[in-house]
Amino acid sequence: MIFIGIDPGTHTGVAFWDSIQREFIELSTIPIHQALLKVKKFYNDNKGHCDICVIFEDARQRTWFGRDKNTNAKLQGAGSIKRDCSIWEDFCKDYQIPYRAVPPQKGGTKWTAEYFNYVTGWQGKTSNHARDAALLVLGR
Repeated sequence: MIFIGIDPGTHTGVAFWDSIQREFIELSTIPIHQALLKVKKFYNDNKGHCDICVIFEDARQRTWFGRDKNTNAKLQGAGSIKRDCSIWEDFCKDYQIPYRAVPPQKGGTKWTAEYFNYVTGWQGKTSNHARDAALLVLGR
């Protein structure tokens, strides 16, 4: 099975995890429209050959907030991410792509590149968005 991790945002993190080979196929950070196209193409190219599931971090399910939650910039950013989560959910439903929307995990992301490479064996460069997407699917 191929799990596709999505960290929604202006810089969308995308991670393709092969659960049989137990390795990442690809990690990238791209705009949302490119991420949507990439997932749709991968799904269409592989439908019938392997099971695929998109897993995206759903900010709408966040139940904890930091002390700065009332600042305008943070509220605008949170609203934007929530909109992106709705887009991912609608996209998966419209194209009948299996998906799971998972709540953000407090402290479950933001690994350094060095630590991520050490734990996963990934040798390529990664952004924090790609690493966060990868952590959604790692080990599934």
